[in-house]
Amino acid sequence: MNWFRLVGLGVLLILSGCAATTQEQQSGWVYPPMAVPLQPSIQHEVQIARLNQLLLRDDLPDDIRAKMYYERGSYYDSVGLRDLARLDFNQSLNLNPVQPDIFNLLGVYFTQVGEFDAAYEAFDSTLELEPGNQYAERNRAIALYYGGRADLAVEEMTKHYLDDPEDPFRALWLYIIESEQDPEGAREHLLERYQQRTEQWGWVLVAIMLNDVSEEVAFKAVLDGTRDNSVLAQRLTETYFYLAKRYQFAGDYANAIALYKLALSFNVYDYVEHRYSFLELGRIFTEVKARRSTQEQE
Repeated sequence: MNWFRLVGLGVLLILSGCAATTQEQQSGWVYPPMAVPLQPSIQHEVQIARLNQLLLRDDLPDDIRAKMYYERGSYYDSVGLRDLARLDFNQSLNLNPVQPDIFNLLGVYFTQVGEFDAAYEAFDSTLELEPGNQYAERNRAIALYYGGRADLAVEEMTKHYLDDPEDPFRALWLYIIESEQDPEGAREHLLERYQQRTEQWGWVLVAIMLNDVSEEVAFKAVLDGTRDNSVLAQRLTETYFYLAKRYQFAGDYANAIALYKLALSFNVYDYVEHRYSFLELGRIFTEVKARRSTQEQE
């Protein structure tokens, strides 16, 4: 899309060291589809303040205090205060270690910062306490993918996908992980799954990944699908993330970086697409730096 070229132009100059061509400078563009970035609600602020006051009491039973730490940590996480959330989750676990949901969230945090061994342990703890936890299964497979354990990641995500083949997000992540080993085979598998799709929203994202629909048509579907700003922000976060991944697979890092930044811009902190956009940006810059280092040595 024309506006992608403009959004990614600054990054492209950094990556390639080349000036924009005359054609690019003269091309037209429009603003990308956007939503108002989500902001903390007054309810969140009131609840955090209320919990702050309650946690000052010294007569709370440990089980009640553990629940309050978990609740406040969840509010912190929803507004992007992840260090404070992590601190509260650890406080809650110290009082009550039998909380699978907290271990799952901590595993996601560890994945975001590249502490993969700690992430695996956290997800294992969730699954030991709650063997059927689907979120932990998916998140562990994603952590294995980012941690460079492609074989195990494919095995775990395949099992997760087969538990619910109608879930488009399972199909997307299985494709992403399979692409690490066999890009062509992964695309063929995704196309087969797409042909058996249901009417769920997420299959639009699969169509984008397969380039089965134009980006204009895809974004029109997003914008026509809701008038609620929160839902629009969520869907655009997902759309920009998976579109960025498609550009990244194609080696178009300039547009991928621009799109990951757009995915971050809506403040949908509790979506994995927001959480892992930071990680993907770091991977791109690491790869570009390594390529430059190799070129300089040659």
